[in-house]
Amino acid sequence: MLLGAFGWKHHVFPSFHGEDVRKNFLSHILKEFRSKGIDLFIDNDIERSKPIGPELIEAIKGSRIAIVLLSENYTSSTWCLSELVEIMKCREKLGQTVISLFYEVDPTDVKKQTGKFGKVFKKTCKGKTKSDIKIWKQALVEVAKIAGYHSRNWKTDAEMIKDIATDVSYKLNHSAPSSDFEGLVGIESQMTKIGSLLQLDSDEVRKIGILGPPGIGKTSIARSLYNRHSQDFQLSVFIDNIKRKYVIPTCSDDYSVKLYLQKQFMSLLTNETDIKIPHLGIVKDRLKDRKVLVVLKVQL
Repeated sequence: MLLGAFGWKHHVFPSFHGEDVRKNFLSHILKEFRSKGIDLFIDNDIERSKPIGPELIEAIKGSRIAIVLLSENYTSSTWCLSELVEIMKCREKLGQTVISLFYEVDPTDVKKQTGKFGKVFKKTCKGKTKSDIKIWKQALVEVAKIAGYHSRNWKTDAEMIKDIATDVSYKLNHSAPSSDFEGLVGIESQMTKIGSLLQLDSDEVRKIGILGPPGIGKTSIARSLYNRHSQDFQLSVFIDNIKRKYVIPTCSDDYSVKLYLQKQFMSLLTNETDIKIPHLGIVKDRLKDRKVLVVLKVQL
């Protein structure tokens, strides 16, 4: 069952430890998201108890995207841990998009429950059942595996929040099911074949080529594939007719050409019209921790 079929009530469900982030970091996220028309579910009016209630479970299931804000004291709350377990269930069973945000914590500490993060978790586990502890640990391991945002990689919280809001907005815009290619005979079988080649769970770089004479549906397959899977990536871009769209300036040397093309590429990918690319290492550095889908249409 896909999440879209379940029915969305909220754009984003944030899971967070209030004392760590509610008064500062979260308030800035709320402001930035609202400026982009993104609705966050906030549980201020829900009475907190040890087990999370049906109202909160419905809110998690009814959100297109879940953001897990992992701070140092996140695991001090069994409520947060229960939310995380439910979120990871929705990711597996409903196809919910989950974004992990490591706020002043190391992903390795989250995955292995070590460091200060681990100490807090071990304290919470005292007196709890082996079954609960096992489920919590499994959820922490899984969320730590998701390529996410690390606050230590940004100079300021403001820069990171702006980037996250842009990413979420992009995912929301591309999460609605497309009907552009309904009725095209044979496209589903081709989509299945190529989709398996993407290996969405892999951390490796994958390059897939669709070749053939004009008129056989290469562009339709590529665009349909992009529409279906772009929300599974942190950043994605479809560049149509790249040779005609990006005319190389005359009298350009090889380095200048590469610099020019990288600037156009990054501008589209990050939605930054005035982006500066001073050297060829920028793209690799900016995208090294991101899961990115790039579709290029080239007419030979």
